[in-house]
Amino acid sequence: MTPHLTHEPGVLSFDFDPDADRLHEECGVFGVYGNTEAAAHTALGLHALQHRGQEGCGIAVSDGKLINIERRQGLVGDNFSRRDVMDRLKGSLAIGHNRYSTTGEVALRNVQPFFGDLDIGGFALGHNGNLTNAHMLRRELVQSGSIFQATSDTEVVLHLVARSKKRSMIERFIEALVQIEGAYAFVAMTKNMLIGARDPIGIRPLVLGRLGDGYVLASETCALDIVGAEFIREIENGEVVTITEAGVESHRPFVAKPARPCVFEYIYFSRPDSIVGKRQVYDVRKAMGSQLALEAPIDADVIVPIPDGGVPAAIGYAQASGIPFELGIIRNHYVGRTFIEPEQQIRQLRVKLKHSANRSVVNGKRVVLIDDSLVRGTTTMKVVQMMFEAGAAEVHMRISSPPIKHPDFYGIDTPRTTELLAATHTMEQMRQSISATSLAFISVDGIYRALGFDGRDSRNPQFTDHCFTGDYPTRLVDQHGLAGKDQLSLLPGVRGS
Repeated sequence: MTPHLTHEPGVLSFDFDPDADRLHEECGVFGVYGNTEAAAHTALGLHALQHRGQEGCGIAVSDGKLINIERRQGLVGDNFSRRDVMDRLKGSLAIGHNRYSTTGEVALRNVQPFFGDLDIGGFALGHNGNLTNAHMLRRELVQSGSIFQATSDTEVVLHLVARSKKRSMIERFIEALVQIEGAYAFVAMTKNMLIGARDPIGIRPLVLGRLGDGYVLASETCALDIVGAEFIREIENGEVVTITEAGVESHRPFVAKPARPCVFEYIYFSRPDSIVGKRQVYDVRKAMGSQLALEAPIDADVIVPIPDGGVPAAIGYAQASGIPFELGIIRNHYVGRTFIEPEQQIRQLRVKLKHSANRSVVNGKRVVLIDDSLVRGTTTMKVVQMMFEAGAAEVHMRISSPPIKHPDFYGIDTPRTTELLAATHTMEQMRQSISATSLAFISVDGIYRALGFDGRDSRNPQFTDHCFTGDYPTRLVDQHGLAGKDQLSLLPGVRGS
């Protein structure tokens, strides 16, 4: 990624995003019902989900009469640790949201939860995922008189709820869900009800927990752990739950379909201590490393992870291969998004702001570098170069996910196809571009074996894996201008919803 330079008198500023060559998911969501410290618990839950979005955060709270909302740009700890802010968020029902933008620009108006003061009461909404027909719906809504305040796809849902003629809020919300397509996990609230919803095939995650006499909804189980909530179950694909003083009620407005959760939750997005689909994410990532060692063995001296993402897979690779595991790269966890450069040539050293070679570990050694993904390859190339500069005799790159050849439209911030290294290069060309001694990826079937399957069922895939296979599990209306299911024949590999 080309750095963005700005010039001011006497200053050369370089906008440095240490994760620019990584994948990012759109958001994390959290909700609490029946706890007098709902806002504080929501702030803690969002803190646990900070890895899912760092651009903005917001909390909406109800005291049974009014819904109050605080939305901020930046990190949870920088915004919701202040007493004056938390004192304004009183109530026993709350929802929260962490944002990483894949639709809509970085601006406070796009920070969620969104709120609407509707004719039957207030309604707040937070969304993790991406709607594949949002542009079409937005255009229709604007043409019929709707006025939008944000550029996020989530606001479309708020307008659909507002325009519904159904009598109850949950009926209106379900009517809106029937009109949208794509991937979503929603948390929503009225002044006395917490709502959770998951898309018909469960692409994006959502779990339910118990906290004392109340309940919690969250993107991941690690957010339950931080507030001391007991995991009850995952919200099922296509399920809508309402939580009131009467307890939890389940609604199933969609025709039942096999679940296809996003496989990237295991590879990359979920925190290693989370449990997804009854599987410990850390254990799955170790298994992916073990499978990678079976598929792409190499005679080497040391296994080195690119921290932090490559660590579990590297441990698995080391255990399966018998090659020692060492921390040959040390990560600096205090890198900001902007770096002031006194000299322009320092731009060439920007990768060392995040990673530094542990020379004593790699000098003179045949090194196996392990990472969880390879997107554009720019950061990987810099890390490989760093290993050679530290004295490595050979640098063998091993990736614990298959080659990413297709863009995502469900909430993962993937580059365009032309920017995906694996989509535009052969394996040998990729190896040459990152200057590694050798390069290998785990296979698609290997990912499934690490998840406990014999391989990928090509007729009924167990997971959403389109970034590797091109098999998109829903219609891509906005991307292809589709108007009806009969148009699906125009999209090879795309299944109808």
